[in-house]
Amino acid sequence: METIRLMTNNVWNCDKNKPAWEAKGEDCSAEGRVGGLLRVYRETCPDVIGGQEVSALMADLLKEGFQREQINYTLIWGRYTPILYRADKLELVDSEFGTYPESIKGFEGSFNDKRSKSWNIGVFRVKSSGKIFIFATTHLWWKASPAENDPSPSVNCQIGSDEAREQQIASLVEKVEEYREKYSCPTIIVGDMNCGYGSKAMRFVRSRGFRHAHDIATEYAEEAVGYHYCFADGYKTEYYDKPFEWAIDHIYVKGEKEGSVKCFKRYSPEYYYAVSDHSPAYIDLEI
Repeated sequence: METIRLMTNNVWNCDKNKPAWEAKGEDCSAEGRVGGLLRVYRETCPDVIGGQEVSALMADLLKEGFQREQINYTLIWGRYTPILYRADKLELVDSEFGTYPESIKGFEGSFNDKRSKSWNIGVFRVKSSGKIFIFATTHLWWKASPAENDPSPSVNCQIGSDEAREQQIASLVEKVEEYREKYSCPTIIVGDMNCGYGSKAMRFVRSRGFRHAHDIATEYAEEAVGYHYCFADGYKTEYYDKPFEWAIDHIYVKGEKEGSVKCFKRYSPEYYYAVSDHSPAYIDLEI
């Protein structure tokens, strides 16, 4: 039996430096932040990374960094949701990518800005054992649904947002089940879901037999949300003090052997404050 490390990481889609950062002598461009991401991957050594908000420029910079540092990661392109995997340990058996629709039936407006809300699936074989697993990464719609009867909702609110996320994740689960029927193996769904544990979308995932890694980890289960302020106007050197249920970066597992999820962790070193607002989350899974 072999342990594999599977990560989800929203890297913040910001290719160019911003005036507020430049005024402080700092750099939030892709070139300025890629070193922090490479350092994270060196220190945590994930076997598969499901990315979100990974621009084409950031993807190129990561690939160049891996080559320079002789780390054997291969990238499965998926617009803003690529998959990176250790080609020395894993063989790609099958893959598929898709974007979510912009419109949601019954609601006005777009629910997929810049077609960045998408999913990516990879089926992998562990070279040392021949065992197969399915890995999917996704990024769901980001706005909040306004409070009921709110006369002046925030610009960050949009009617139908909860329903949009539920429909998006439902379509991904349906696609993943097609691969489960074909390969009959452990399946992992990771991503920035932009909603908490008790949301409609996350309840739907659990209703289809997927279990949150936090709930079944046998050795360690992270309680921190792994989220902090890091945007165009600057960043803060502290993480939000919220309970686990508020977290929006999730890892779900189905079809695994009982007790095989050893840990669910978030990686939040101090140098990461200026890299992305989302801490990477990962699990160790025996397969």
